[in-house]
Amino acid sequence: MSSITLIGTGNMARTIGTLAVAGGNTVEVVGRDQSKVAALAEALGSGTTTGQWGAVPAGDIVITALLADGVVPVVAEYGDALAGKIIVDISNPFNATADGLAYEGETSIAQEAAKVAPAGAHVVKAFNTIFRGVLEKGRPAVFIAGDDAQAKASVGAFVKSLGLRPLDAGGLAMAHWLEGLGLVTMGLANNGVGHWDFAVGVDEFTD
Repeated sequence: MSSITLIGTGNMARTIGTLAVAGGNTVEVVGRDQSKVAALAEALGSGTTTGQWGAVPAGDIVITALLADGVVPVVAEYGDALAGKIIVDISNPFNATADGLAYEGETSIAQEAAKVAPAGAHVVKAFNTIFRGVLEKGRPAVFIAGDDAQAKASVGAFVKSLGLRPLDAGGLAMAHWLEGLGLVTMGLANNGVGHWDFAVGVDEFTD
């Protein structure tokens, strides 16, 4: 099993943390508000620990369960404390109307985080195409993008421990397109599907 640090105390941190604990992983919770950190750790139970903001995370896999505009500043703030860690960015940088991305050009929050991450850290994009409600009660595919094969394998093993299917989408440059796919899911929810209880996946057809 994996050792996980969740940076953040919001709904996605709670959902991923719940699945991680159920999957037998070791979980640490970190956030700016220690009262929220303590409350989430208590809710997750099963030996979930709390960490200090800015200190070296206990987990080998550090999940930044933050809004998109907070990910890069937090990775930069942590600096060398993240050396050697796998950093998993789960964010979606939507614009104010959720019909476009909040940046221009073929970059991504994950790629920008990688620019400020310390040497030896590896950024992986994952979980951003899944609505929280589906993650809580479904078994969706989890698309993964990253440049380091071992880091992706570690994240893939963690995803499997949650009872989910990891699908490698390629290098970290693919994070831009995964963020675009996150945008597509919003469009589907608001239009063709008309609700939030679905996930984008892959059907394989063989002879």
